[in-house]
Amino acid sequence: MSCISKEAVDRMTRLIGDRDKAECKVNRLRSLTIDLDEEELKTESEIFQAMADPCRLKILSLLREGELCACEIMIGVDRPQSSTSHHLSILKNAGLIKERKDGRWSRYRLSEGAVIEMLNLVNILIESKDRRGNSNDKK
Repeated sequence: MSCISKEAVDRMTRLIGDRDKAECKVNRLRSLTIDLDEEELKTESEIFQAMADPCRLKILSLLREGELCACEIMIGVDRPQSSTSHHLSILKNAGLIKERKDGRWSRYRLSEGAVIEMLNLVNILIESKDRRGNSNDKK
């Protein structure tokens, strides 16, 4: 039991009642988490946090249609310039969008096709949730 903590095994034993099974479960959980890179998890968290705002999701949806200048985005999200710039900065820092200077204009686009795929996956999850909700209403 050198690679696992006694406290973890004790807690699991209290939950499932069998010390041998608890030790096996704790070992398995440790093996699943041992290779997780904390920096990578932090970066992933920043990406999800950047997407966890309705205004930023609206910006990403606008940019699905192609490159837009900051003033077009500002009108599309119906926010003042300062708020729009703040949201664009968060999305850019998370790597979700890219900025291109065009004279005095800043133009923005999605950074990768993967961003569109992420948005598509969210839509699939919403549809699935709606179907489950509708099936629960019939019961």
